[in-house]
Amino acid sequence: MKIPSRIFSFPRFLKILQSLHLPTRPAGGNVKQVRSKTSDPAAHARHTDAVELFGKFYPCDDHTNVTPKILSKVGKSLQNQRNHPLWLLKERIKDHFYTSYLSRHRNPLFSVYDNLSPVVTTEQNFDSLLIPPDHASRRKGDNFYLNQSHMLRAHTSAHQRDLIRAGLNAFLVFGDVYRRDEIDKSHYPVFHQLEGVRLFTKYELFANVQHGEELHLFEKGYRTSCKQESHTLEAVKLLEFDLKQTLNKVVTHLFGKGLDTRWVECYFPFTHPSFEMEIKFQGEWLEVLGCGIMEQQLVNSAGAQDRVGYAFGLGLERLAMILYGIPDIRLFWSEDERFYRQFQVTHIDQKVTFQPFSKYPPLVNDISFWIPHEGYEENDFYDLVRNIGGDLVEKVALIDRFSHPKTGKMSHCYRITYRHTERTLTQEEVNATHRDIERSSVEKLGVEGRF
Repeated sequence: MKIPSRIFSFPRFLKILQSLHLPTRPAGGNVKQVRSKTSDPAAHARHTDAVELFGKFYPCDDHTNVTPKILSKVGKSLQNQRNHPLWLLKERIKDHFYTSYLSRHRNPLFSVYDNLSPVVTTEQNFDSLLIPPDHASRRKGDNFYLNQSHMLRAHTSAHQRDLIRAGLNAFLVFGDVYRRDEIDKSHYPVFHQLEGVRLFTKYELFANVQHGEELHLFEKGYRTSCKQESHTLEAVKLLEFDLKQTLNKVVTHLFGKGLDTRWVECYFPFTHPSFEMEIKFQGEWLEVLGCGIMEQQLVNSAGAQDRVGYAFGLGLERLAMILYGIPDIRLFWSEDERFYRQFQVTHIDQKVTFQPFSKYPPLVNDISFWIPHEGYEENDFYDLVRNIGGDLVEKVALIDRFSHPKTGKMSHCYRITYRHTERTLTQEEVNATHRDIERSSVEKLGVEGRF
């Protein structure tokens, strides 16, 4: 998809910037890159790039690293495209929560949000979740920034605090998230998550516990390996039990009984203790979700000081790949009728096993270059390959590192596997794409080619 450009005078640009507001539920595909220009070479502040998303303009700065390839994906909302495998998975999870968790008035306990804007502030994405300013997850090498203050969300957790502040005690958020990542069959820079949050009052948490009226949610003290500061040990253990039970039921609902699962302790900045669930699939343990008890400081900052709670996140593509047998994450973006027809079901619980298309042969080219002493990020190279090769590229693997014994220069060699999901590639078109990657690597990444 080509991103069109428009030209504005700088005063006109400022006026538009001030008058437009980001809609709560943006329409898909409304993405443009904008450049304002001036003939005055001295007024460098007036020569400003900007990105337009959903009718709002974001001036570029030294943080801006979003690419046209990524912008072309924004607003697609695969989780809302009827009979798409991600839509089927979303509907099955919604149905489970709607029928299994009811309020005293027999209404669904969890509310669902599946069309919140993927554009968030860095404060929403990081600070609201207690992620420290120097935390590695904030790196430009891992995220897509519109500018220093706005970005494409790296997780649906970015909406936690705002929804709790709105008075919600139990909710699910489905949406597309964006991360700069490696290139292989299970990683893509745009994927989809489910975020779940549930808060409890003292009465709700201890309702079914003997002498529960004598127990408390909070106590004064210090953090230990078993509990958060201010949470009682009883509250932590009950929250952990309810959380694991909830997620075990979701997985059982999706896959049936007898699935081989395990819990692994881990670390997330805004939950403690934290856990990951792994499923054994084709002989390997695959992480499918992460969860934990929410930091009380986060809950308090959202105005729910009298409650405790937990949060969990599921990667929809990873679950769908296991559930439907989809071998390559790029297929979720396919427009091939042979893909879509397989998910035209009469009921969301209808069993579907993906039938692969005829296998097209891969074409493999290697690329080697000397990397600069400073400023080189592997994810920058992966982004460049994606931007030029698009979905022609199946995998990029770093196969060799070499340090010159005299000069100390470092060389990287990457193996790029080209394979289209819908047709056979020719060596000529692959060579043309590969030459573009070589040329752009030198021009944009400052590497020294060994081609």
